[in-house]
Amino acid sequence: MNISRSITIDAPAEKVFSKLNDLNHWTTWSPWLILEPETKVTVREDAKHYEWEGERTGSGQMTITSEKENEELQLDLLFLKPWKSKAKVGFKLKGNGEATHVTWTMESSMPFFMFFMAKMMEAFVGMDYERGLKLLKDYVEDGKVHSALEIEKNGSYPGCTYVGITTDCKIVDLADAMTKDFDKLWEYMGDKKDLIAGNPISIYHKWKFVKGTAQYTVAVPVNRLPESLSGGFVSGGIPATTVYSAIHTGPYEHLGNAWSLMANLQRSKAFKNRKGIHPFEEYLNDPSETDPKSLKTAVRFAVK
Repeated sequence: MNISRSITIDAPAEKVFSKLNDLNHWTTWSPWLILEPETKVTVREDAKHYEWEGERTGSGQMTITSEKENEELQLDLLFLKPWKSKAKVGFKLKGNGEATHVTWTMESSMPFFMFFMAKMMEAFVGMDYERGLKLLKDYVEDGKVHSALEIEKNGSYPGCTYVGITTDCKIVDLADAMTKDFDKLWEYMGDKKDLIAGNPISIYHKWKFVKGTAQYTVAVPVNRLPESLSGGFVSGGIPATTVYSAIHTGPYEHLGNAWSLMANLQRSKAFKNRKGIHPFEEYLNDPSETDPKSLKTAVRFAVK
C-alpha cells in the first residue's frame, strides 16, 4: 500500500513539528484513538516510541527513526493485532510564513491472504489519514480537537416520510454537493414550512470506496407530501426502528469520525444491522443558529 494525504495548517512549521516528534501528543489527535479512547497507550520516556493495545484498535507499536527538524519525520510502524504487518510512515513539512503544508505518507505490505483487499485498504487508510490531518490541524491551531463522540445503544427512531434530493457524486465532492442540495431543498420548502415534521437527514445508499463515489439523499421529514413533486425532488420513508448511533459534537467536516466509529463497531459485531434500511445522519440542531463546534449529529444504523 502506498498512501499520501496532505493538509495546510495555519501555524509555523516548528509548532507543527513539535506536535509530531513528541508521541505524547498523538493520543489527542490520533484518528484511531478517537474511535476507542479507552485503548491502553504507553509512550516511552523519550517520547520517541509508542505502544497501544485496544479491543477494537488492535495492538502494535510505533517508533520515530529519524528527524530533520521542522522539515521531516520518519517512523517505523509495527502492527501485531488483528494481524502482523509493518509500515514505513513519514511526515514532510513545508513552511510558508505562518502556514505549513503537511504531507503524511505510508508504505506498507499486507498479509498475502489479503491481497484482494489492497485497494480497499488503501481507500480506508487514506480516509483515516484525512480524518487525522483534520484533527491535527485543530490540535495545532487551537490546542484541542473539535470532534467528540458518544455511543448510543438501542435508541429509537420514530420513522418518517420525507421529501428530498438524491445525488451520485465523488466522495471528495460530497460536502459541496450536499450543501448545494440542502440549499435547493430549503428553497423548495420555503413556502411549505408547515409540512416539516422532524430534523433534516441524509441517507447514504451506496459507498464505492475504491472508485471514490457515493449515492445519498438529503431529506426533510414531512407530515404529508406536497401535492406534486418536480425538479428532481423525490419522496420516500424510513420506518420506525431501533437504532445504534454515534452522536458527534463538532463541525460537519469531522463527521467521518462518527462513520468510522460505526464501521469499527459493526466489524466488531457490536450490533446487527436491520436489512433494507440504509444508514443515515440526523442533524440535531440548526447550523444557521449554532456554533460549528457545538453542532450535534447522530449517525444512525437501523438494528434488529
